[in-house]
Amino acid sequence: MFTNQYVRTIIFSRVLLQLGIWIRNYAVLLYVTDLTNNNPVDVSLISVAEFAPIFLLGLIGGTFADRWRPKRTMVWSDLLSGVSVGAVLLAVMNGGWIALLIGSFVSASLSQFSQPSAMKLYKRHVPAEQLQGVMAMSQTLVAIFTVLGPVIGTFIFIKFGINVSLILTAVMFLGSSLVLTTLPRDAEEPQSGKAGGFIKELTDGLNYIGANKSLKTLSWTFLAVGLASGLTQPLQLFLVIENLGQDKQFLQWLVMANGAAMLAGGALIIVVAKNVKPQLLLLVGLLVSAVCTVGLGASNQIWLTLILLVISGLFYPCIQSGIQTLLVRNTEGAFIGRVSGTITPIFMGMMVIGMFVSGYLKDTFSLLGVYMASSVFLIIGALLLLPIVVKKRSKAETGSAS
Repeated sequence: MFTNQYVRTIIFSRVLLQLGIWIRNYAVLLYVTDLTNNNPVDVSLISVAEFAPIFLLGLIGGTFADRWRPKRTMVWSDLLSGVSVGAVLLAVMNGGWIALLIGSFVSASLSQFSQPSAMKLYKRHVPAEQLQGVMAMSQTLVAIFTVLGPVIGTFIFIKFGINVSLILTAVMFLGSSLVLTTLPRDAEEPQSGKAGGFIKELTDGLNYIGANKSLKTLSWTFLAVGLASGLTQPLQLFLVIENLGQDKQFLQWLVMANGAAMLAGGALIIVVAKNVKPQLLLLVGLLVSAVCTVGLGASNQIWLTLILLVISGLFYPCIQSGIQTLLVRNTEGAFIGRVSGTITPIFMGMMVIGMFVSGYLKDTFSLLGVYMASSVFLIIGALLLLPIVVKKRSKAETGSAS
């Protein structure tokens, strides 16, 4: 896969971007908590600044990404992100910490234009048999920085402070933009809605999803998986304290075990991607995660919890790479931005809703009850996926018979 210039360049660019994002996120978090004496309202504004653009600009960014040339869009998005961080640094040096939130919002907004463009380039320049491996590689990269990002970001802030952290963030964003300039020049962009303007193309994208049974199914599956993830994500600490009887510092070992398993699972998918259909990968990942989720809610043994987390981590990349591969394969190139910009916010929105109600549900029912509910939503996601699995299998059988 790395012999493909587009894969090699985009992955290297994403490494720099992930470094910049994690350094920025933890620098902002730690700086604001120090400055406001751990004010929960101010700290919550950080999450709003980082996640709000996904809801507000996902579809809009995807529509513009379909209208614009992908290489140019990615280069300018990363370049402007770097410039915005530089502007934030000047404001912080003059004592204005609110600029940190504005800068995070601007940078996260620009990524809503850049990410769909990367999907378009993958769709256009990666052979179908390599696509699932490339998606697995992208998810593995995210898993790596999920484990290492907080450590790197915290270390740099504590060692060097907010100014150096922001300088490094700007350097990473600008470096990503520079790397992307080495891609071949964009071809003339085909348009899906030549007769209309922006609003027409946006509604055309929504109509396209509505008319595509596979994409509708993936949307519902993404909705169920997002809600399931959100229900359990804030409650991991209670697994440690209530079920295992450990102090909260023990949580880091569970996170590390799960993260390491995610890395191994992502690497394994890259190896077997050519031989396993993405819909089957996704189905198996959902069912295994459902079983592990119930087990985690019920377990009061450290060894059993660790084993379940490792198994869950190994199969989690199956879910993400399976969904992303199916999304790209079932979408025409001219619509990839709008489809990605619509379906990704569905996942994030349902995850936020799940996180919002999880504490209330735990107090009303029990920790095990919430984990069982999460497992039920994962099973629902798997059942919703069955039409795609049956459809693909019947097509394969028809093709082999003919």
